[in-house]
Amino acid sequence: MTRIFLLEDDVDICRLISRSLESYSVTVECFQLQAEFLRAVERNAPDLCLIDLSLPDGDGLNLLRHGTLPNDLPRIIVSGRSSISDRILGLEIGADDYIVKPFEPREMIARIRAVLRRSEGTMRDSGEPPAQTVAFGDWTVDFDACVLHHKSGDLVELSSAEAELLQVFVKAPGRVLSRNQLLDATTGRSADPFDRSMDARISRLRRKLRDDPRSPKIIRTVYGAGYVFSAPSPKG
Repeated sequence: MTRIFLLEDDVDICRLISRSLESYSVTVECFQLQAEFLRAVERNAPDLCLIDLSLPDGDGLNLLRHGTLPNDLPRIIVSGRSSISDRILGLEIGADDYIVKPFEPREMIARIRAVLRRSEGTMRDSGEPPAQTVAFGDWTVDFDACVLHHKSGDLVELSSAEAELLQVFVKAPGRVLSRNQLLDATTGRSADPFDRSMDARISRLRRKLRDDPRSPKIIRTVYGAGYVFSAPSPKG
């Protein structure tokens, strides 16, 4: 059974989400305060967590911004904040998806399933297990550990979403991938996809790769078409 932790101070929303997910063989544990939520995660982390932003003891964004949660724990923001800037900020600081209240329960279930599939780190298109360690430029990426190793010795942690996105690029060097193709290969698509979310994910991944956004060398933008992974050879 899939275990999900829900950090939400509205009791009615907790009941709605719990009933919706339990009908799909998902167990839900609800928390109203960040402190009790974090203690439970430390004791026995769930398969995925749903996080509201407006909480009695602080902004839920801080859980993502400060790296408080385990790096490999998938997380989805569920919030009434619907502005583009809020959604982009949530994705940039580490959320795997962003669901706006009020929501359709079936959409939430679909998005949860997509994030869980992504967090498994498997590439179903080829039917082969993905390469777990790949070197390019100044970097070596360990997809099992979700870690980038720089030639200087620095380690940079990746979220499961970032590792999945980078893996898609690594498997298609030199090929232009559209936003829709990247969404299909990672998050999956909903009836009303938030297409600009992919731009935010690319931006976040570029920063971790130290890829100059003004003149990127690793993940290049092909205007009007999408993005291409230039796959530089490993440097000594």
